[in-house]
Amino acid sequence: SQQGCDPFAQTQRSKLQHRRARINQQINKEMRMRAGAENLFRATSNHKVKETVALELSYVNSNLQLLKEELEELNSSVDVYQNESESISVPMIPLGLKETKELDLLVPLKDFISEHYGEEGILYEKEIKEFMELRQAMRTPSRNEAGLELLMEYYNQLYFLDSRFFPPSKTLGVFFHWYDSLTGVPSHQRALAFEKGSVLFNLGALHTQIGARQDRASLPGLNQAIDAFQKAAGAFNYLKENFSNAPSLDMSAASLTMLVRLMVAQVQECVFEKMTLLRAQNDFLARLQLAQEAARVEYVYSLVHQTMSQPHVKDYVPFSWTTMVQVKSEHFKALSHYFAAIALCDCPAPSDAELLEQEKAFLQFHVTMPEGPSLRVLLQDPEERRKLGKAHLKKAIMKHEEAMRIHGLCKILRKMDILQEVLSFAHKRSLSKYSEIDHEEDFFETGEAPDIHPKTHQKPEIKSPNFSQVKVTDLFHRLGPLSVFSAKNKWYPARRVHLMRGENGFGFTLRGDSPVLIAGVIPGGCAAEAGLKEGDYIISVNGKDCKWSKHAEVVQLLKSTGKEGVDIGVITLQGSECPKAVDRKAAVMSSGSGMLKSNKENSRKSLMNSKSASTLLVWSKKSKRSKKSTYSGVPFTAVGDNEAMY
Repeated sequence: SQQGCDPFAQTQRSKLQHRRARINQQINKEMRMRAGAENLFRATSNHKVKETVALELSYVNSNLQLLKEELEELNSSVDVYQNESESISVPMIPLGLKETKELDLLVPLKDFISEHYGEEGILYEKEIKEFMELRQAMRTPSRNEAGLELLMEYYNQLYFLDSRFFPPSKTLGVFFHWYDSLTGVPSHQRALAFEKGSVLFNLGALHTQIGARQDRASLPGLNQAIDAFQKAAGAFNYLKENFSNAPSLDMSAASLTMLVRLMVAQVQECVFEKMTLLRAQNDFLARLQLAQEAARVEYVYSLVHQTMSQPHVKDYVPFSWTTMVQVKSEHFKALSHYFAAIALCDCPAPSDAELLEQEKAFLQFHVTMPEGPSLRVLLQDPEERRKLGKAHLKKAIMKHEEAMRIHGLCKILRKMDILQEVLSFAHKRSLSKYSEIDHEEDFFETGEAPDIHPKTHQKPEIKSPNFSQVKVTDLFHRLGPLSVFSAKNKWYPARRVHLMRGENGFGFTLRGDSPVLIAGVIPGGCAAEAGLKEGDYIISVNGKDCKWSKHAEVVQLLKSTGKEGVDIGVITLQGSECPKAVDRKAAVMSSGSGMLKSNKENSRKSLMNSKSASTLLVWSKKSKRSKKSTYSGVPFTAVGDNEAMY
């Protein structure tokens, strides 16, 4: 049977509807302002005007951000007023994704393939389009696990793009355009590192959005929020440690430090909320612990506020963020004093058995010792407990009022009813507790309560991105094994050699696989006659592509040739004519060009490369492979444990 609609809920919904409409109007207005400001920013060459416009853009964009968040907030919670619950959810700060322009790589990559790889660029159109479709998709990831995997997949694919198409000494000539996440100011660079860094930033930002969307009134929701904010902190931290010289402010070291701290603070806030859900509230020690958790949240938010007030960050962070962080810092300080008062006033004096444990906990509870009698006397005397509790409540009320005052200074936050609700609910709760324990005949001056020592039972973790969880295959696999066919290697044009088989075989030694290397040529043998050289790679046998072929496959193809001989396609790497002399350093060169100073992002790359570095000529590492190279049935002489003569 259909139930009638609750009239109260009905008016709530229509209120929400009106607010949505109002926000959408404001968003449209801000969008028009942004378009105008962006046009001016592009058109003017006057430095002063540019600065002013950039600042205006920053405000417009932070307004847009908050309006969109407010909309998100409205869309995600119809039941805005959950007043009775201790675990009423305070809004968190999510980040908007960086936007990027479309990128057409069809011509540059086709050109590079024909110039560098000597192949028909047109044959790779399918792969190039697939890559471009992946890039297009990652511009608008869904706010869930699938969206995160999409960003990871694209990030991992960039490793291959880098190795295949970005030589150390030059760029593709394409610009990567990205907009600043907070100000919307456009930046562009030719360095692929800028693209990688921006994707990494969006990975962090997407985690913040997922964290902010969770329903934190339930334990699973809280745990997911904690996980999301920890991973966001990890992504921003990884970005800060591995990329430098970013052209946009949101990726500067100062901004990233601030974002990591903000995420850690949001985790700490969730940990506090988790405790209010899990712990038996009426127990003395549990309440002391809650007070210390709240003090810890206050402490981390005050750190964030300090970071946001620094010169390079201050003019850039949206005013509403700075205010929100300051409000939270005051709010949690108030809560720490409130829970201290509740522990003292609502819990019975300890029994003799409990006294020792409570005294021990109370010893480490305050930053400085409260004035008055010894702890033992204080804990056992209800009147002394009430006095100290009253002092804590007085401080709590002052801090609640301070939080509400700061909240009132920010126009955008004033519109956030949820935050307003939380602050006034907590304030009223402290006031009513105060009036409950306040006696008319109290003639003593309420003392100054010492602050509570911050302490947490769950330290936030900064969880670095785990790139290996999303497996990708190199889209440009057909170009051949990366150990040889990469942007940093150069080779002479492929040669076709016709080879006859002599009485003693072909007269060369082969080594390794994918691609198989001619490791030695016997002077005067058939191979030498045909013009094969030590250091040549076999890329085809009788027209069959062998770039990816294993040792045994190539040997099989050679064995099956009859009297008419065999056509072999080979290439020689430039600089590898004498394999022993390959400069190993050159093989591990990394492509910075602009944004990257040769820091860890590069060394991670060169480690990945150096497994296959030095064009596979550092054979000592390859001895595992080599067992494949002794084949009976082909006349050969052993030439060391990892080569075989044919």
